[in-house]
Amino acid sequence: MSSSSSKPVVRSRSQRKQAETDLGFNWRPLNSGLLVLGLVLILAGYFALSKGSITLAPVILVAGYVVVIPAALVLLGRDKAPGE
Repeated sequence: MSSSSSKPVVRSRSQRKQAETDLGFNWRPLNSGLLVLGLVLILAGYFALSKGSITLAPVILVAGYVVVIPAALVLLGRDKAPGE
């Protein structure tokens, strides 16, 4: 029987995976605040739904899922210099 030992593969720097390019998305405190607000709205909507609210709960849930969470993902902060 032949014993084959596996050696780690060493790649040169030119063969290594290149660093990812910046896509221009900046996660700011505004985005974090909106995400937290959206999660609070969703939890409040489910809580209102558990209490039997058939009018307020759907409005709160739609506001959380359709307005606030997407706004947290889409809104971009203002850069000091465009194109950086």
